Amino acid sequence: MAHIHEKIDFTVEVFVVYQGKVLLRKHDKYDIWISVGGHVELDEDPNEAAIREVKEEVGLDVTLFDNREYFEEGDFKELIAPVSLNRHKISDTHEHISLIYFAQAKTDAVIPEKETDEWRWLTKEEIEDFPELREQVRFYALKALN
Repeated sequence: MAHIHEKIDFTVEVFVVYQGKVLLRKHDKYDIWISVGGHVELDEDPNEAAIREVKEEVGLDVTLFDNREYFEEGDFKELIAPVSLNRHKISDTHEHISLIYFAQAKTDAVIPEKETDEWRWLTKEEIEDFPELREQVRFYALKALN
């Protein structure tokens, strides 16, 4: 999707778990292993973006990790809080504020967005021994498995 703002965008990162494994994908533009995710669009909240991005990128239906206490009244909607937030540079002129979520998949039957997409379900041991992983991805992938 196009950027909502030229200087900064909100994004979601979703660490999807299924039966003791976490799903990681190789980003086609940056050639790095990361979680599933993308930009929050103008007409959606971050929870909707997280669920949509997982469905679009890997074809999975997920349930976000939810530790909230519910309060809903009228048009007040309680959102599932991310497990973490970060702000990082994408380029010299653009940044992302990323909301990180953990999610449970109902199956491990990935349907990639493109035939050339690379993805892997990894165990804790495989994550620990995966030399191509950035440390922040390793950190959150391991936390998601706990």
